[in-house]
Amino acid sequence: MEADQRFRLLHRARMKALLKRGALTLLVGVMVYYGVALVYATKTIYKVRKNYAVVLEDLSGERRVVHSIGWHMRLPFFTRIELEVPLMNQELHLGGKSQEERIMSRGNVALWTSAMMTYRIGDLETWGIENKSPQTLLQNDFDGIVKDVMQGHSVDELISDREKIKEQIYQALKQRPINEGGPNLEQKYGIEVVSFVLRDTRFGDKLAEASEEKKRRELIAEAENYAADLEASRTRKLYAAYSDSIREFRTAVGLQEGEERFLFEFLNQQKWATAYEKNQQGQNTFVLNNTAGATPVVLPAPPEPARKEELSPHEQAAKNTVSSIRPALREAHQAD
Repeated sequence: MEADQRFRLLHRARMKALLKRGALTLLVGVMVYYGVALVYATKTIYKVRKNYAVVLEDLSGERRVVHSIGWHMRLPFFTRIELEVPLMNQELHLGGKSQEERIMSRGNVALWTSAMMTYRIGDLETWGIENKSPQTLLQNDFDGIVKDVMQGHSVDELISDREKIKEQIYQALKQRPINEGGPNLEQKYGIEVVSFVLRDTRFGDKLAEASEEKKRRELIAEAENYAADLEASRTRKLYAAYSDSIREFRTAVGLQEGEERFLFEFLNQQKWATAYEKNQQGQNTFVLNNTAGATPVVLPAPPEPARKEELSPHEQAAKNTVSSIRPALREAHQAD
């Protein structure tokens, strides 16, 4: 009996000790977890990834760049991670968004365009230490340069000469100073401009319809002008040929200056004479020249065809008698 009671007491004591150790172990584990989480949350221990760099600020206010790959430790509450900088190629869109941006071209014509610049950070000291909020500053300068170049061109150039304008903007981003005598984009931010792309350049829908209608009218006007030029050229050629013919005729006839009146009178007479020859029926009088009050010339009417002579009844009967006996006389003459 005493042995059983002693065994139960020992077993109870062991269970209590086991529960205490388990609770203590759990408490230590929780404390360790929260300690690690606190360290990770405060980034007391931080990791620098490949193609990344970290800008640290010390308690004294000094800022330094850490670019060694791996795990690093810093003093909590005395230093802080100010910026994590990617060193890979990065993209920057016009207006800070990939959607189309509305701009005004030269001549105050609205266009919708989208563009993207690819750049890479080369100087971490310039990017992360000399510039506060470098991403925002770069965005504003980038938008200003692109719009300055595009708004200096007409709408036709922006639509048809995309390749040329794209190269102009690329060279402006790499070499043009942001202000006269100031640094360019690469010098100010310590970056390298890798490429620039104009993704889209187009009219609005209503403006596109108006532009097509204007182009159609221009083509119609050009066609009409071309036809008018051809007609004018043909008229000039006919006039030149007519002038040459008159000049040759004057030379052949031997007309002198001031004798053109006789030439025009002759031509007028020839015109009316030709008209008379074409239609002679019912015309008895023809005026050759009425400019100087000359007496009209009366032309004879065309001769009428000869009419058959009419015979009296006796003459007709005698003629019939002769006609009837003429065969008999011819036979008698042949018999003799």
